[in-house]
Amino acid sequence: MKTRIICLIILAILSILLFTGCTEVHQVSYNIGQEADNFNVTRRIVVYNARTDKLVFELIGNFSILNNTNNELEVVCEVENNIFKKHFVYLNEYTMYVVEDVSGAYVDKYHYEVNYIPEQIVPVTFTFKK
Repeated sequence: MKTRIICLIILAILSILLFTGCTEVHQVSYNIGQEADNFNVTRRIVVYNARTDKLVFELIGNFSILNNTNNELEVVCEVENNIFKKHFVYLNEYTMYVVEDVSGAYVDKYHYEVNYIPEQIVPVTFTFKK
């Protein structure tokens, strides 16, 4: 009976540690994705045709990727300060792509940011009754 209680306590502690690690990984992964989508990370994308064994497309730079519903990759690149270019890569059963993080990203697992856009805030008037 005593060993069973000790085993349950150890199992509870291990499960708590396991789930805590998962949330940290998810938060860091989310922050890296946000940095990449905000054009702060240099990445490399390679599109490969598995049928012909040839590279179809390669791009190195700061870009954001979206896989839309039409089996296309939408790749938006920042080429200069506030100048962007958009590329479409059609995906089918023979093409695959690989995205590599070339520069790495510094992200803080505790990063939390709130941005207020003054133009979008509707003024509110408070009235008090006596």
